[in-house]
Amino acid sequence: MPGIRETRRLPYSAQQMFDLVADVGRYGEFLPWVIATRVRSNTETELVADMVVGFKSLRETFTSRVAKDRPHKIAVHYVDGPLSDLDNVWTFRAVDDRTCEIDFLVEFTFKNRLFEKIAGQYFDRAFRKMVEAFEDRAAQLYGNNNSSAQSVA
Repeated sequence: MPGIRETRRLPYSAQQMFDLVADVGRYGEFLPWVIATRVRSNTETELVADMVVGFKSLRETFTSRVAKDRPHKIAVHYVDGPLSDLDNVWTFRAVDDRTCEIDFLVEFTFKNRLFEKIAGQYFDRAFRKMVEAFEDRAAQLYGNNNSSAQSVA
């Protein structure tokens, strides 16, 4: 199953980053390829949403159930769409009051093996672009905090 995992240290609190990631309804404002989102339900511990993603003339709708454990973890469980499986987990760990480490894991399997092969070729680049979009959104919402993000090996 194609996938990627990355850990980043960011100059924002775990709560701030949790709130940013959990705000699925605003993804269309800053994430590349996200055309629209519709939040079906949203409680303190669970969110169900549809997301329309597209590139050029391709458009697909995904439905996901998102388990929220504030401010430590967000786990996305795939419900319906063009994939046969999707695992996406964000873990937030406070380093101090103004810094956190985020561990992000995403793995997927397309129903169509050809799509999976094509997506696998571009996945790393697309993933990096999306990570940058979250970091840029954090800077826009919370300021720069005079520090830069760091990859953690």
